[in-house]
Amino acid sequence: MNAELSIPQMMFLMIVNDTGIARFAHANGVARLFVDLEYMGKDIRQKGLDTWKSRQTAEDVTRIREAVPKGHLLVRVNPLHEGTGVEVEDVIARGADSIMLPMFHSRDELARFLDLVKDRAEVVPLVETCESLRSLPYICESLPVARVHIGLNDLHLDMGMDFMFQPFADGTLTEATAAMRNHGVKFGIGGIARAGEGIVSPEFLLGEHVRLGSDAAILSRTLHRGAKDLQGLQSEMDFPTELEKLQEIYRRFHAADQENLERNRIETSDRIWDVVTLIRNKRTG
Repeated sequence: MNAELSIPQMMFLMIVNDTGIARFAHANGVARLFVDLEYMGKDIRQKGLDTWKSRQTAEDVTRIREAVPKGHLLVRVNPLHEGTGVEVEDVIARGADSIMLPMFHSRDELARFLDLVKDRAEVVPLVETCESLRSLPYICESLPVARVHIGLNDLHLDMGMDFMFQPFADGTLTEATAAMRNHGVKFGIGGIARAGEGIVSPEFLLGEHVRLGSDAAILSRTLHRGAKDLQGLQSEMDFPTELEKLQEIYRRFHAADQENLERNRIETSDRIWDVVTLIRNKRTG
């Protein structure tokens, strides 16, 4: 067996719109190119938050597919609604390898979506509601799902939390991630910033990914600084080096023993609760 195949790798997802960035990202460490068609309800749910709001269209699926024909193309559609069947048929026809369903609440909703896709693309449930998180053990037992992503933006809002990373600190993710590990369901959690950046940096968060069993994250805008084209991306940073820094942190945690992972869990939790306290103090004045 090739020794390189056994080296743990984080799977990076990146929302792309520019074809040059898509080709460059695919060639330099991004495993899944991400086109985001979701718009229904997002502006209301995430009002006032500095989060990604989709302005992409179905034509962008075609452009990215044609630009990177051998890349893995993930498309997020809208939450389940009367037009979901049409959306699914369209993105499959345009070449989606995986289709992400956001904002579902129950096992039955996800089952309906799987029926619409009919094994023509991988279905990636995006868990971002209280009900879908609670349903994950049952979903793992009863539905043919191979990969899940836990979305922290909407999940923390739906749970009435103060800070996006709070689910890492209070045990919210423990039961669901254990169920996925036990059933061999691969999963990712939220997004990841550049090494050394973010309110709670990857130097801590990636240890929690390893402890819980996550192997994937969406690259935050700090990894491309909102660059609109390849020239803008390359002028901002050494992109491949930044991704390798994250992979090295991930590998280091994979090599850590349980004592060190537990120490990191405590320190990460303390940092998150410090941020929660600051947010609450600011709110109350």
